[in-house]
Amino acid sequence: MPATVGRRVSRLAPVRRVTRRIDRRTVVRTGVVAAVAWAAWLAIGAFGRPYNFFDMKIYHGAVVWWASGHELYDFIAPGTTLGFTYPPFAGLAMLPMAHLPVELAGLVNALASITALAVVLGALLRPIVDRLGWPLWYTVAIATPLAAAIEPARETLGYGQVNLLLFALVMADLIGLRWRSRRGTHVADTDGPLLRFVYSGAWAGVGIGLATAVKLTPALFIVYLMITRQWRVATTAVGTVLAVTIGSFAVVGTESRAYFGGVLWQTERVGAADMTPNQSLAGLLARLYDSIETPGLLWLSFAVLMLALGLSRAANARADGDELTAFTLVGLTTNVISPISWTHHLVWVIPAIIVLADAAVRRREASRGLAQRVGQAGYAGLPGVNGLRSPIWYPALTGLRHGVAAVGLWLLFLISPIWPYEHQLPEVSHYQDGLFGALMENSLALALIVLVAALPWRPGAEPAFYGDRLGRPATTAGRH
Repeated sequence: MPATVGRRVSRLAPVRRVTRRIDRRTVVRTGVVAAVAWAAWLAIGAFGRPYNFFDMKIYHGAVVWWASGHELYDFIAPGTTLGFTYPPFAGLAMLPMAHLPVELAGLVNALASITALAVVLGALLRPIVDRLGWPLWYTVAIATPLAAAIEPARETLGYGQVNLLLFALVMADLIGLRWRSRRGTHVADTDGPLLRFVYSGAWAGVGIGLATAVKLTPALFIVYLMITRQWRVATTAVGTVLAVTIGSFAVVGTESRAYFGGVLWQTERVGAADMTPNQSLAGLLARLYDSIETPGLLWLSFAVLMLALGLSRAANARADGDELTAFTLVGLTTNVISPISWTHHLVWVIPAIIVLADAAVRRREASRGLAQRVGQAGYAGLPGVNGLRSPIWYPALTGLRHGVAAVGLWLLFLISPIWPYEHQLPEVSHYQDGLFGALMENSLALALIVLVAALPWRPGAEPAFYGDRLGRPATTAGRH
């Protein structure tokens, strides 16, 4: 018996060697990620709405109808007045899902959208975690479920929308600009021409062009590129839009003529302006006036003001070396001035939260360094700030308002207080629940306007133009 026990113990030796190699910190982090993902799932159940791929059923039904020989824009979903509202290129991109069951198509879209969200978060958080010394996989693994739980992402996933995919296309151009400003630093001598082209960032603009061809609102990014004189990227974006649109005319001319000749201008196909999920400026004004339609002249005046404010602040952010904040401001401005911005369109609050959180960390780091220098000067017999020596309490407060704003913005879009106060004219007035109810019903729209007006930028954080301005030649340095 002892010999048998000895043999059994000896068999466990390899297992013990493997377990010793497992980093306890990794185990703890994996548990934290699982807990955050579970909490995000519970939050979606608590604050989200019943999701059944409603929009995906419309898209799927439209392409099945189209594939069977009917006209794409003649399709009306059973039991609704809703049809296909995207350009013909979007229909061509969605056509393969006609061969899938609608539930499977919704799941494939959700998986692709979550993957795109994780990749984008990895790209956006990479400079931040490198500066702070955090592991990228751990940060992204926590950030992804936190982002997926808030209103725009969960609505996109639950209804089978494409907003996260379009968001990824636009942010891909931001990454291209980042690589272009550091030309050659990712390329080794042994890399082939394809990798050299990818890391050169010469393709920047294609993502914005494709997103604009699918949904017209990203065209504001092209305007931003022109204002900031990024001519090559703007030309690439415009060329992509024209190539895709002309190609669509060549492939599906009937649908293209129907869309640009009529469907594009039929705003009633989308929905009434005052509907609660429309959190644009137009929706806000319609609800404030307790009207189904938006007061046109008033909306136009405020929309032009917000457009000028958003684009000017984006240009200033880029001039100070923060391209991420510039892109975020353009995206938020698009949400504000668009006649219809459903809550699943508001994905640009995700990078806004990142910008606010990083601004808080940067200010805290800067003030800590200042406090240390003041403290050293004080101990050397030199006066401190206003006669105080070594104000070690100051860094704890610096950046607090930005951190509170980041957490508050995430909580606002997590809870999404518009739904308990949802009203629909003419049956129920938008003031049915008083001024507080009206404030809650418009809370997301008001948050967007405040972000366009007050989102801070971080000087030097994303200097996407420095490489071009300094005229730095391309190199073949190794990756780092």
